[in-house]
Formats: sequence, structure tokens, C-alpha cells
Amino acid sequence: MEKLNINQWAEADRPREKMMRLGADALTPAELLAILVGSGSTKETAVDLMKRILKDCNNNLNTLGKRSVGELCRYNGVGEAKAITILAACELGKRRQLEKAEERADLGSATAIYNLLHPAMQDLDTEEFWIVLMNQNYKLIKKERISHGGISETAADVRIIMREAVLSNATVLAVAHNHPSNNPMPSGDDDRLTERIKKACGIMRIYFLDHLVITDGRYFSYREMGRI
Repeated sequence: MEKLNINQWAEADRPREKMMRLGADALTPAELLAILVGSGSTKETAVDLMKRILKDCNNNLNTLGKRSVGELCRYNGVGEAKAITILAACELGKRRQLEKAEERADLGSATAIYNLLHPAMQDLDTEEFWIVLMNQNYKLIKKERISHGGISETAADVRIIMREAVLSNATVLAVAHNHPSNNPMPSGDDDRLTERIKKACGIMRIYFLDHLVITDGRYFSYREMGRI
């Protein structure tokens, strides 16, 4: 039977497409390694080649990581570059296992949010609007600038804010913008935007933690002032 190249497989079966669709944990070790090496030989696909190599290692990645470059190069379709790539991946896996999970910042207070965003906003001469997305334990998922504008105001689309929160699986949301005038008091437009975000969060069942107005050295917190 003629060997099919991976690019001739049904899209649902291709390792890269499968990973994009289902995530890395849905792939077998052979499929993950096939993504790294890219190609097999004239006789077998990258996935089949990796299956064969793993079979000779008793399907144990730890055993595979103990192979030498020379031992891996004995397989048809594996040159020095592919062998080094395989061993580098095994070494990275070993090092990741030895490291502790990164501690994410706890952002349950206005001061913590201010300290997170102040370095990016302290020297700006125009307004920027940022969102801070968190999990239910107030741990940071990501922070992102949504818009930037003029000296006195910037536009913030509530639809974009909520889309980013939903796509990031956030359950807690805080927003912030700076005042280049260095006056931390919110404007009427700030009040109206805060109310729109609060209503949208209520509909989407996302906890609206705070809206901060940030200046260089001070901030105004809607939450601390009892206005959310």
C-alpha cells in the first residue's frame, strides 16, 4: 500500500490540526513528537516513525530521553537534527517536572491592581483603557490594553471587554484607565461606562471587581468608594 504523507490525511487526523482543535493533551506521545520532527521517511510518516521508536523504548518517554543521538540516528528518517530535537524535548519535559508552578499574582484589592498596571501607565500622555482578567481566586489570567485615545478620554467598547473575558474563561473582571492630567477623580463618562460594564457583567455572570482611574502615584477605586 502506498504511504500517505501527513498532509494527505484527513484534517481531523493531522497532529497539528488535532492539537489546534482539541489541545495538546488529546495527542499521543508519538503525535506530539511527530509535530517536532516534522517528517518521517519515504517508507513511513513521522507519526509511524515515532511510534516505532517509542515501541523500542517500551513506550516510555523517560527511556527515550536516555537514548543518544547516535542511537536515534540508526532509524531511517532520523538525522542528527531530528535526534537532537527529540532529546531536547525530553530534557525540557524533565526540567519542567522539577520546577514549581509559577505563582500568579493575587489581585483581590485595588492596590494590587494599581501596582500591576501603574508601570505601564505612569508616563503616558494619552489615555489608555486596560482590562484585568482573573479566575475565581483573584489570580491573574491576563491583562490587556483594549484601547488608547486622546488627552482627555479614550473609547472602550463593552462588547470587546466581555468578549475577551469570555474567551479567557475569566470569572472576575477589573478595568482601569489613566488620567494624563494626574487628577484621579472620575468623569461623568467614566461613571456611565462603569455602569454599562457592571450591567454586562451581571448578564454574563462575571464578577465586576473594580474600575480604577490611575495617575502617577494615586488612584481612584470605584469599589473602595462604594460606587460599584
